[in-house]
Amino acid sequence: MAHQCLDRRIPDLETLKQEVSAWERERTKAAVTVDWQFTTADARVKLKKSYPTIQLQ
Repeated sequence: MAHQCLDRRIPDLETLKQEVSAWERERTKAAVTVDWQFTTADARVKLKKSYPTIQLQ
């Protein structure tokens, strides 16, 4: 989004809303998918320090 519609100054909130809506419509029409780079299990290992677990007794 930053490169496609937010790579310049937006003069006001209404223009920003219109730009983001247009971007959303194009992304939806193109049926863009996400290419996840790792599995949930891998993420839990990699991000373990960021998301501590609570030890219940």
